[in-house]
Amino acid sequence: MTRKKVLYAALVLLTLALLLSLGCAKKKVTPTGELPSAPAPSRVPAEEITQPDVNAQETPAQVEEEPGAEITAAASKLKDVFFAFDEYSLTEEAREILASDGKVLSQTRKLNVVIEGHCDERGTVEYNLALGEKRANSAKSYLVNYGIEASRISTVSYGKERPFDPGHDEAAWAKNRRAHFVVQK
Repeated sequence: MTRKKVLYAALVLLTLALLLSLGCAKKKVTPTGELPSAPAPSRVPAEEITQPDVNAQETPAQVEEEPGAEITAAASKLKDVFFAFDEYSLTEEAREILASDGKVLSQTRKLNVVIEGHCDERGTVEYNLALGEKRANSAKSYLVNYGIEASRISTVSYGKERPFDPGHDEAAWAKNRRAHFVVQK
């Protein structure tokens, strides 16, 4: 009986040693002090260098927009989608809005968004978090089917925790049942 225990322990140790030796990847070590060489600078003959015309005026096409201006302009065109009470299915109006949002996203490839799912104050926290997730995913699914890459869209549910309108009537609740677009940074 003790011989079996010894063999079992040896087998376990051997297996553990094998796993440790295979599981650790070796890092390639480069000698210190060596840096990769930089490419040689290219030479342009002096006669090919043109001087800028100081009297020429810049046209709007020549002036580059500041970085991020295109994204900011596109983000301002995105519209929220609203839902009926206790619903996450898209209405015809919601589909039209999402088609417009899809057009903006397809024209601005650098624009990534987070779709926030929101609900009104009625219902439990858990129920509204689940409903908000369904609303955000419903909008995302439409945009992915429209042709927007899924990797550019993420979703989050806030349920009833971040109301747009703090009122306690149907008009306020209708504003809070939405999928809201936020530009991802």
